[in-house]
Amino acid sequence: MPVTTRARRPDDLPALVALLGEQQAATSYPQRWPLPFPPEEFVVRPGELAAWVALDGTEVVGHVSVTDLSVGRMGDEWVAATGRPADGLAEVSVLFVALDRHGSGIGGLLLDTALAEIRRRGLTPMLDVVGEDTSAGEFYRRRGWRTVGTARPPWLPDHRPDLAFMLLEDERVGS
Repeated sequence: MPVTTRARRPDDLPALVALLGEQQAATSYPQRWPLPFPPEEFVVRPGELAAWVALDGTEVVGHVSVTDLSVGRMGDEWVAATGRPADGLAEVSVLFVALDRHGSGIGGLLLDTALAEIRRRGLTPMLDVVGEDTSAGEFYRRRGWRTVGTARPPWLPDHRPDLAFMLLEDERVGS
């Protein structure tokens, strides 16, 4: 049976929190674990426009969401790091996959789902990743994303690389 996506539902949150915690030690996503706030607040963000889960049958094996950058957590940092406006942008956010499913195409399926929604809304997709040379940064670069600025937010541990703000190569943001 192929992996499918569907809109995230409230009853998915316990499975998503468990999945997030299980993969964190290997991926460092999120950067701190346990989080200093309920992990449900990491998964469900202010400014969220849409969210999906990846399913293998009935098992939740991944997640992604799209947030309005002008409302989301990193809008001011985006503007400061890139000099580009936050209006008209949507962020691919909270993308994670079950650890035993890495490399299986689920991350790409979720990313494509988020990009289709962002484009349907007429917005420009962006994302941020801690360390453009990490496995997550390399995943995005292989898919055509490029770094357009960096930041050092206060929540980022000292031993971690800078936060990279990324756009797709073919995307343009007005100034």
